[in-house]
Order: sequence, then structure tokens, then C-alpha cells
Amino acid sequence: MKGFYHQVYEMVAAIPAGRVATYGQIASLLGKPQGGRAVGWAMRAVPADLKLPSHRVVNKQGALAPVYAFGSQERQRRMLAGEGITFDKNGRVNVEQHLWDGV
Repeated sequence: MKGFYHQVYEMVAAIPAGRVATYGQIASLLGKPQGGRAVGWAMRAVPADLKLPSHRVVNKQGALAPVYAFGSQERQRRMLAGEGITFDKNGRVNVEQHLWDGV
């Protein structure tokens, strides 16, 4: 049986360019509807050699990851914008427009 972190990483690897997923959404898709915070911990622990599109994971309000995740929120924003992701006037991802359906 695969560990929870491994399951999270597989799910994140499946998020296509131009889409985002939320921590809570990933947790729910993995059968842990209250596990959004655990997904956050998993994302913080991604091994450096694992090439995941981690920039595609945002919180439920579309806020970008804390600074430590990418060196700066601006870096994550540039990566998402390069995939066609749009942002509201507060700098948050337009989640309704870009949310991955998990399929």
C-alpha cells in the first residue's frame, strides 16, 4: 500500500498545465476530506529530485504558496501565468475558472 505522501505526489503529477488544484481538493480525491493540511505538509516535503508541478497547488481561495515553497510567490505566479492561469485583482488564482476536475 502506498503512503499518503506518495499518493499526494501522484495526484499532483496528474494536474495538467493550465489547471490548479487545492490542498483540500487533493485530500478529498484521496478519500481524506479533512486532510488539506496533511496535503500541505506533503507538498512541503517534496524531494528536490522529484519533478512535480507543485506550482499548480493553491489554497481554496486561490492564494499562492508561502514564500519558502518557491523562493517567492512571484516565481509561482510567473509559472502559472506561463500556463495561461489568470489572477484576480488581489493576486489570487481565479479558481473557478482554472480548477482541475480531478479526472
